[in-house]
Amino acid sequence: MQLPEIAEAQNIPAKFLTVILSEMKRAGLVETLRGKEGGYWLARPPEEITYGEIVRLTRGSLALVPCAARLAYHPCENCVDEATCRLRAVMLSVRDETANILDRVSLSEKMAV
Repeated sequence: MQLPEIAEAQNIPAKFLTVILSEMKRAGLVETLRGKEGGYWLARPPEEITYGEIVRLTRGSLALVPCAARLAYHPCENCVDEATCRLRAVMLSVRDETANILDRVSLSEKMAV
């Protein structure tokens, strides 16, 4: 599909979609062909690409707070004691459950809303 078609179908501004598709291309999720007959298509079958993979790529982390991130970890600004922080413990569970859900659902599946 060509970028304007995707942008219109998904109601996403074309400039923003260009950034997303560039990131997806670098990650090997989409392939592109330039020119009049060009466009974008998935580099792998949709059943092999999970929503978790896409969210991590576009957002950087599944964690809602920085101290619960796996790869982009850093302590929260006002944290007094991370080891006893109840909010961090909850956010670690939220992150893990979110990952479990998003990593189980592929692009070929419809998500229940």
